[in-house]
Amino acid sequence: MKINDLKPNPGSKKNHKRVGRGISAGQGKTAGRGTKGQGARAGSGGHLYRQGGNLPFFRRLPFVRGQGFTPINQVEYNEVNLDQLTAFQANAEITPETLDDARLLRDPRNPVAILGRGELKTPLKVRVQRVTKSAQAKIENAGGSVELIG
Repeated sequence: MKINDLKPNPGSKKNHKRVGRGISAGQGKTAGRGTKGQGARAGSGGHLYRQGGNLPFFRRLPFVRGQGFTPINQVEYNEVNLDQLTAFQANAEITPETLDDARLLRDPRNPVAILGRGELKTPLKVRVQRVTKSAQAKIENAGGSVELIG
């Protein structure tokens, strides 16, 4: 079989109906649209508000009250838990750069926050933008240090 032998299944392809091309074609003059009225006109029925007596679409949607607005200057942090830091060697310095190298950050452009889930056995030098109180206590109990960077 060659490419020029390929053809669609019989009956799967139909020629489109050419309307408005003279009376002998069977769909001339009004071209199947009837006479006059909204359906006979071009460009009608595309408005979102006009739905023929139904409640318009955007009035059917629920109106959410009291949600306020999303602040434009809201800071989004990369959240890293203590149990993710167990892979680091003792006395290693934990910075946003080393966390990015370890593929622990979602977006390296955002600041880092250390959270207190999990336990820490090795002392680490942590230098990040934000640390929770429980995480700081666990790091210092393990013999490490915490320094906040701006």
